[in-house]
Amino acid sequence: MRSALLFTFALLSLSACDSGPDVSATNATPAEVQAKVDAATAKDGGVMVNPGRWEGTVSVTEIDIPAMPPEAKAQMQAQMGGQQAFASCVTEEDVKQQKAFFTGDPADKSCKYDRFSMSGGKVSGVLKCDRAEQGRMTMTMNGDYGPDSYSMAMDSKAEGDGPMGKMSMKMTVDAKRVGACRGDEQKS
Repeated sequence: MRSALLFTFALLSLSACDSGPDVSATNATPAEVQAKVDAATAKDGGVMVNPGRWEGTVSVTEIDIPAMPPEAKAQMQAQMGGQQAFASCVTEEDVKQQKAFFTGDPADKSCKYDRFSMSGGKVSGVLKCDRAEQGRMTMTMNGDYGPDSYSMAMDSKAEGDGPMGKMSMKMTVDAKRVGACRGDEQKS
């Protein structure tokens, strides 16, 4: 679950110039998707991230962990339910480095995209990870992006042999660029 939330905050990179890059990939690693996004962005002469302060909300709309004791599940839903606000700073250096965090960790060999597409202000993908120590996870994402805002719906399902066994979570993330960084933002 922690990786799903970190992934969510990392989605701040989903902004583009005009209609943005046109990227399509199947059966591709995060590194391969990252390379395609970098190449498409360079071809367009644009940047993936407009620098500045980004503010948004993460709304966890559903959590299902059948093996979790009812008291612990209620506590988790109380902590994560509703909307959680966040603020993040995208620096000029981030823009120069063309960071596209949403593609996942390029060094992670345990994940592959069944499909990934990004075009005309829309992005969607299905990422599957198989980690021996954590089990299998499938994350589906669909959303809209623009130069200074994005909206994303994500559905994450995990199964494994750990103490929690199966789990699923649905969330939405909405964010927009609101101006200059102030120094009190979270680090992605």
